[in-house]
Amino acid sequence: MPRVGLVVNPAAGRDIRRLTGGASVVDDYAKRRVADCVLEGLTAVADPPSVRLMPDRSGIADHVLAEAPDELEAEALEIPLERSAADTRRAAAQFREDGVDAVVVLGGDGTTRDVAVEIGSVPVVSVSTGTNNVVPSAVDGTVAGVAAALVATGTVPAADVVERHGRIEARAETPNGEKRLVALAAAEVSSRSFIGSRALLEPDDLVGGVVSRAHPGDIGLPAVAGALESVSPDDPGGVLLRLTDPEDAPRTARAALAPGVVATVGIESVERIGPDDPVRFAVPDGVVGADGERELELTDATVEFRVRADGPRLVDVDATLSAGSGAGAFALEAADGPPASED
Repeated sequence: MPRVGLVVNPAAGRDIRRLTGGASVVDDYAKRRVADCVLEGLTAVADPPSVRLMPDRSGIADHVLAEAPDELEAEALEIPLERSAADTRRAAAQFREDGVDAVVVLGGDGTTRDVAVEIGSVPVVSVSTGTNNVVPSAVDGTVAGVAAALVATGTVPAADVVERHGRIEARAETPNGEKRLVALAAAEVSSRSFIGSRALLEPDDLVGGVVSRAHPGDIGLPAVAGALESVSPDDPGGVLLRLTDPEDAPRTARAALAPGVVATVGIESVERIGPDDPVRFAVPDGVVGADGERELELTDATVEFRVRADGPRLVDVDATLSAGSGAGAFALEAADGPPASED
């Protein structure tokens, strides 16, 4: 039987950006409702796939299992829980090892990034329920479930509706050794030397970074790059940005730097870079971030970024549903055939 994995991150959509910016709150109730809708969407195909859920200590998975449609086989993974990103990565690794046919992820960029680290080539339907939501789609959970079911059952071939998103590797050489991180949409360098609330909000702190995609409708550094040119998520390579004080910059851009935060950013230089091309930043005292969140505190370090082409395989939900309709996945014949003629 085809199988779908479901990841719901209880911590997504709850960080400090609700106070410092305009990000909306996504509480446990909202996540449960979206997850309920995903399972309902799985029943749209004639023979629904089974579903396995990442467990959590917030009761989300327990609720979803209790309310699961009768026609679905649903169960929770048996994995240890740490109440950290390790839970998401461990669940993704288990889904990959179990050979699930698709995974639905409810969270933001960080959750999708954690899944991508371990999920391998499994198709991912990423649904926006987090803070920074550049990679996840703002799609109804029911529709996401329908798309996952179509791909998992092979009704729509994954190769026809899946795009490989880029990813960015960051490698920092420090006096104390090497540090690494991975980003999906953007890896940023900040001059602020502590992680603090994790949120990258102040334009004056941003030194620059590398993005794998660029569009003015994105958030953060991809929006800054997108103010100048567009780069699709599956385009090879990315964009290198070096930033400076707007008053001294040869040009500036207005962009959505974070939810609820629009700022003028000074651009010293912008350059398209090819896949695997190395670019470097000197970081005397600062932080390297991933997808809008501060991650690595650095001193006297050099950071090298490379855009790789082997990120997660993301499902195009609209294309999947269109292909499903074209394949007749939603059309049912009347049980007794067409009505008899009166003639």
